[in-house]
Amino acid sequence: MLLSIILEAVSMVPGLASIGAAIAIIGAGLGIGKIGQSAMEAMARQPEAASKIQSGMIIAGALIEGATFFALIVCLLAVVLK
Repeated sequence: MLLSIILEAVSMVPGLASIGAAIAIIGAGLGIGKIGQSAMEAMARQPEAASKIQSGMIIAGALIEGATFFALIVCLLAVVLK
């Protein structure tokens, strides 16, 4: 009984990994969009600080991308090592 439940859960790993990858991508897209929106609003309010705002925006975007790539690799490993 327990073995059949475990085997059924293992067979669901590729589907769940795909859902996890999709959630990671959607979250990254929303996060980067929010960063861009906030940066544009800040630059419109203080044009003289545009270079500092842009630098911070690029760093934050890179950190989000790094976390997203890590999540995608974990999802891919879950499928491959199934």
